[in-house]
Amino acid sequence: MVKTTEQPIFAKELKRETYQMVINGKSTQAKSGEMATVYNPATGEVIAEVPKANLEDVDLAVEAAREAFDNGKWKRYPVGKRARVLNNIASIMRERFHQLVEMEVMNSGKTISAAQGQVMQAIEDFEFYAGAIVGHCGTVNNVPGQFFNYTQKEPIGVAAQIIPWNYPMMMAAWKVAPAIATGCSIVLKPASFTPITAILLAEICTEAGVPEGVVNVVTGPGATIGTYLTEHKGIDKVAFTGETNTGKDIMAKASETLKRVTLELGGKSPNIVFPDADLEAAVNGSVFGIFYNTGQSCEARSRLFIHEDMYDEFMESFLDKTRKLVVDDPMSEKSHVGAIISKQQLDKIHRYVEGAKEEGATVVTGGHPLKVEGFAEGYWYAPTVITNVTNDMKIAQEEVFGPVVVVMTFTDEKEVIQLANDTKYGLAAAIWAKDQGLIKRVSDRIQAGVVMVNCPFSAFPGTPFGGYKQSGFGRELGIETLDLYTETKSVLSYAGRKPLNPLNL
Repeated sequence: MVKTTEQPIFAKELKRETYQMVINGKSTQAKSGEMATVYNPATGEVIAEVPKANLEDVDLAVEAAREAFDNGKWKRYPVGKRARVLNNIASIMRERFHQLVEMEVMNSGKTISAAQGQVMQAIEDFEFYAGAIVGHCGTVNNVPGQFFNYTQKEPIGVAAQIIPWNYPMMMAAWKVAPAIATGCSIVLKPASFTPITAILLAEICTEAGVPEGVVNVVTGPGATIGTYLTEHKGIDKVAFTGETNTGKDIMAKASETLKRVTLELGGKSPNIVFPDADLEAAVNGSVFGIFYNTGQSCEARSRLFIHEDMYDEFMESFLDKTRKLVVDDPMSEKSHVGAIISKQQLDKIHRYVEGAKEEGATVVTGGHPLKVEGFAEGYWYAPTVITNVTNDMKIAQEEVFGPVVVVMTFTDEKEVIQLANDTKYGLAAAIWAKDQGLIKRVSDRIQAGVVMVNCPFSAFPGTPFGGYKQSGFGRELGIETLDLYTETKSVLSYAGRKPLNPLNL
């Protein structure tokens, strides 16, 4: 039996000064008693403390998940009953929607409009997988002779899920919903910057009827906690969203025990505007594509390719709208761009911009940190547009992860396809055009897991999301995601009247 330093129930208030981990269905302190401070990046102020887990805490969480999977009833629930629990999770989240949005804004610095959309999608993820799991089953196959073969889907076991800071609740839902829908148990490791809504989600799962030990959350530094989870013998699968080099390290460590691995990594996504595009739609979509979520998105369309015939007209409108973006209080409905997650990320963004200038690029607008009235201690960066860029520059090849877009021109379809694919990444791409033949040709040749056509949105429940090349592998958010958390067992039976004697003995 798993023993933890625990409280029997969770606090009813979502906004607290102290949050605890969730292990074996209980609110749990770190064994060491150490706490880590969580800040509001818009203000720089402390908003809460969370446990700073050590390896002993991870062992407890894995043991709880292992026990729940091996001996528990969750994986043996009828699929319809699991679906009802997932719908219960969604219902509770809907009831607390405004509170969850507020916590997401406080913990991440994103605008309230962005948080509203992301929390709503998290809710819809649970509703989607509640329906999807009902139809996720094996097959009956025809085999020669008097044989009968069928397959069945079985949960893979205990999954370690490591999520990033840019979409804290949404990324948690992307991983938790399909995993528990299949009957797996999980240990969720949120980013150190943004642990709060992941903890709240685990509490909601328990309240909704998920058995103890199925959903566990440990908080602590990724360098130790994440690494240990990846190497842990009690873990059967690792799902990670984050930076590409970290993904490579996880893949290497997971290979020692041949864990199943899903990686959703970085991107440097092209946004291509052809001369026949609807100018207003292309400009609006391009502004959204880079500055939404403060540019802190893996699929941010950070390389803007504009056909030379419409460059001047497009840039006039694009720059005008960029300069009109409101960078202000994230809780204001009028704000378009929120805060940067941390001082170190702010400095990293600015280094990239300064480096681009040194390489000969031109900062047309932005290009500097901001001081926002009333939020002087927060971390803010001006929406930035950089021109005179070539595709081999560092700013065009590496992921900045901030409100920074580089602009280049092209002359024809062949050239822009070559430029778009000239990167180690392949997560997403956007195309703005009316010619359906051109759209089909370019979509076919772009090396990206998600292609947006005359649309700035990249992710809906039911639409597979994932990348090519060094943007990772595996698809989340789709029906096929369920296969990432299951094994397919093939059962072959002989139904003939005479005993088989293949060796004629």
